[in-house]
Amino acid sequence: MQWLNIALAVLATVAGFVAAGHALLYKRRPQAALGWIAVCLMLPIVGALLYYLFGINRVQARARLLRAGTSAKPPDNRSDWTHGNDVTALHCGEEAYPAMLEAIRGAEKYVYLSTYIFGSGGIGAEFIDALADAARRGVEVRVLIDGIGELYTWPLAGPALRRRGVRVATFLPPTLIPPAVSINLRNHRKILVVDGDVGFTGGMNIAERHLVADAARRHRVVDVHFRLIGPVVARLEEIFAADWLFATREKLPSRESTRRIAGAASCRVIADGPDEPRDILLGLLLRAIASAQRRVAIMTPYFLPSPELIGVLHAAALRGIEVDVVLPAKNNLPYVHWASRHMLWQLLVADVRIHYQPAPFVHTKLLLVDDGTAIIGSWNIDPRSLRLNFELAVEIHDRALVAHLGDHFDSARRRSTTVTLADVDGRSLPERLRDGAAWLLSPYL
Repeated sequence: MQWLNIALAVLATVAGFVAAGHALLYKRRPQAALGWIAVCLMLPIVGALLYYLFGINRVQARARLLRAGTSAKPPDNRSDWTHGNDVTALHCGEEAYPAMLEAIRGAEKYVYLSTYIFGSGGIGAEFIDALADAARRGVEVRVLIDGIGELYTWPLAGPALRRRGVRVATFLPPTLIPPAVSINLRNHRKILVVDGDVGFTGGMNIAERHLVADAARRHRVVDVHFRLIGPVVARLEEIFAADWLFATREKLPSRESTRRIAGAASCRVIADGPDEPRDILLGLLLRAIASAQRRVAIMTPYFLPSPELIGVLHAAALRGIEVDVVLPAKNNLPYVHWASRHMLWQLLVADVRIHYQPAPFVHTKLLLVDDGTAIIGSWNIDPRSLRLNFELAVEIHDRALVAHLGDHFDSARRRSTTVTLADVDGRSLPERLRDGAAWLLSPYL
């Protein structure tokens, strides 16, 4: 038995050092690397097993493998700007849904729709009718729904669309054979393109909750969506086509892009996801904030910024830039709200102004810099959005649009309660412990 004990000791030592070496080579942050190294060396077998299960980031590798399996390349993130676009902000479902339905009902050639959540009742039924009518007219209709997001509403929209003759695909749906459930790697993008002439994107899903005029409606969600006309629409179409190829292996036909001048906006579309080797979306946000000369305004439903984002916001405020962050006072994901509260002091000590806006829950994603730059899209400022999901952002230079969105932001800020350092420090001990525990899990929220 002595040789067995020696063999187990050698195995434990080797496993511990191999796991510790892997952490040293591949962990991005020294704190994470040091923590895992300590666990692996102090508890060799258990530590190595824990590191294998929870410490290795398999998301990027799996995303690349899945792309390779379908011969679908990630959308090309060229830095090209398109000029002569018209961008219109559509507030809540009352403005966004009629405009989207009008575009679908007027389609002559094709309709491409990608969404995270697609409710089948109420307004969702109107979309199903409009898409089915378009398909019956001979319009090429393609609908892509996220495989997990589709499950948020019942009955499912996908089968209802298929029964009406609409071509539908789901993005990485859960399967029983072989068993697979990807909580990560979600397609969170929202895209509607009609005939290459008009596109829609933003943060809004297709669901009754985005109709907010009726105060009696439960779980109302305020949001802003955007209609885009001009050359930028071709870029939205390219991203949809790449996602459709990934989900179905069907290559959509290349079409001549719309080049007509429609307005004064310059736009750049960024597609980001876990299959990208670089943090493209994070880099976009960092560069925009670092370029500010006067003002940075952020509105987001989920706020768990990375150390890099905290640092650039901190630096902007110390340079005398007005930095305001507007968050929901009551979040639909309470644990994200708790984790966010735990780290707010890092910004408040640098005079970054944090505001909680009252109900209903606001899902708007918006970054404004000075008087001429806006970044909109499907992204949130949290690890899931910036590392684990497939997201879309549009950087826009248009002084008229930014002025309109600035007025919207300021109106929300005036309705909000400003958070102080005393408020954060004054939380009860149970609240602080709860918030801290949620913060520890923030990379996985």
